[in-house]
This record gives sequence, C-alpha cells and structure tokens, in this order.
Amino acid sequence: MKPVVRIHSRTAVLADENIDTDRIIPARFLTTTTREGLGKYCFNDWRYLPDGSDNPAFALNQAEAKDCAILVAGSNFGCGSSREHAPWALLDLGIRAVVSSGIADIFRNNALKNGLVAIVVGADEHRWLLDNPGVDLSIDVREQAITLPRGNVFRFELEPFARHCLLEGVDQLGFLLQHTEAITAFERQREAA
Repeated sequence: MKPVVRIHSRTAVLADENIDTDRIIPARFLTTTTREGLGKYCFNDWRYLPDGSDNPAFALNQAEAKDCAILVAGSNFGCGSSREHAPWALLDLGIRAVVSSGIADIFRNNALKNGLVAIVVGADEHRWLLDNPGVDLSIDVREQAITLPRGNVFRFELEPFARHCLLEGVDQLGFLLQHTEAITAFERQREAA
C-alpha cells in the first residue's frame, strides 16, 4: 500500500442513497482473492448495458467523470454485506476517496484498511458537494481537511490508527511488522521471566 497524504482531483457524483456493496461489485464477481482487475466490474450493473457496452446514462461514464479520483456518494454508501472486494474495485477503478454524509461502518473500515479514504462530512457540506459535481478538491489526510477551490475548508474525522496507517502506507499487518524488534524483545523478556 502506498502512503496516502493528499488527494487532489475533480469529483464524480453518484447521488443515489443506500448504494450497497452488491451495487459496488456484484457478488458474481467475487471469485478472486486479488485486487487487480476488479475495477472493470465496479458498478457493473449500472455501468454497462445488457450488450456489454457503456451505459451513457450512468454518471461515471460521463466525460466529466473521467479520471476523477474522488467520488461523492449519496448517504449510507457501502451498506449491505461486508466485502473487501468493494473498496478493491473502487481503487482499481481509480477512486482514491469516497465522501458522503453517511458511510456504512463495515465498508468504511474495509476501505480505510485498504487505502481508500472514506470520509463522512456534515449534511450541509454533503449537499454542497452533491450540487457541485466536477469541483476540484484537495483532501489532506494529515490535516483531516477538504479544501475547496476558493479556499473554504470542510473538516472530517478519521480514527487515529486508520489515519496513521494511511499516512504510513501500511495495513494492520504492516503496522505490526514495523514493530518487529519491540515485539521480539517483549517475547524474549517474557520467556526469561
């Protein structure tokens, strides 16, 4: 995992509420334990028409959404079943942050553990972001701040351990491995006692 300190991008907006993990990546694509390649299935049933061609009505297929790394989503994003494939698919699609007024706890935890910045903002800030698709934002993980083009700032909270792991570019196992010497010393001391 690479460190995530800042993300600068235009926003793509999916204003629908209650987008569940099966919408993010349908269960029929959960046949792999690797992250690579899942982006092509992300939002599969919305993105593609029955013949496999792009659905021109889907927001992320619009020209203005191309290369957007910040997704502004409707409330209760990521609800439904727990699946790490959902944040993997979003990351493989090129999404680096999801911003909403409500993100399901299990999805948010899975996202943060995998390097996808999942941000909850207040209702007023969320409404502004929904009403202004394509706006340039700068997300600063260290400062826990979203800066708008005119310099206005929206603050957000991240759990301290998740924030640390994002900034360091490590997952939980990577964090433990950073402390191998201290763990080994503790084990030796305990054996000697």
